[in-house]
Amino acid sequence: MTDATVVLVVDDEASIRRLLRRALERQDYRVVEGVNAREALASLSIDHPEVVLLDLGLPDRDGLELVPLIKRSGAALLVVSAREATDEKVAALDLGADDYITKPFDTDEVTARVRTALRHRARRETPAEEAVTAGDMEIDFPKRRVSKSGIEVHLAPKEYAVLAELARNAGRVVTHAHLLRKIWGPAHEADLEYLRVTIRAIRRKLGEEPQSSCIRNEPAIGYRLISG
Repeated sequence: MTDATVVLVVDDEASIRRLLRRALERQDYRVVEGVNAREALASLSIDHPEVVLLDLGLPDRDGLELVPLIKRSGAALLVVSAREATDEKVAALDLGADDYITKPFDTDEVTARVRTALRHRARRETPAEEAVTAGDMEIDFPKRRVSKSGIEVHLAPKEYAVLAELARNAGRVVTHAHLLRKIWGPAHEADLEYLRVTIRAIRRKLGEEPQSSCIRNEPAIGYRLISG
């Protein structure tokens, strides 16, 4: 087990920690625990976790304050919180969280999200990928080429830029604000209709319906590209 992936679970509720520990250990992860922000930060230095599951309602510090500190360590970060407000989710994701899971949760979903976050972390640590696939769609970064079932799909520059940003963050939720800042600039961070129109155009050109598209809506938060 010494080579097992280390997962840090940070939550002040013992029952939640036990539930997550059982689910993660069934998947052969090595689990360490923290009950507050102080223990979480200490564990980053001592245990060097590859993944952190972080509750936001900690007794000694707001969990949002820990997000950039954890991300600086290089660990993948999933927020697991009872806070359901959209602005809390957006804040966590914009600060760098890889995903946001709302309590109560399904443990199978949590372990699936952990696997996705680990794949994303591995991509960050290796040279830039030349291509990303999502079903029968492929985006070739060096050639700036998008194809569907082997047939090239012609996208407008903004359409390609949005799809490429989602592909570079495949599996992660990318917030509306991030996409608008990145593609249209900071002055357009609130112009959500620009993004909606562009996503609709990409789906139409890929011949996909919203409910079955590789580009998934995260309502009121952003979009996620389902790759593989």
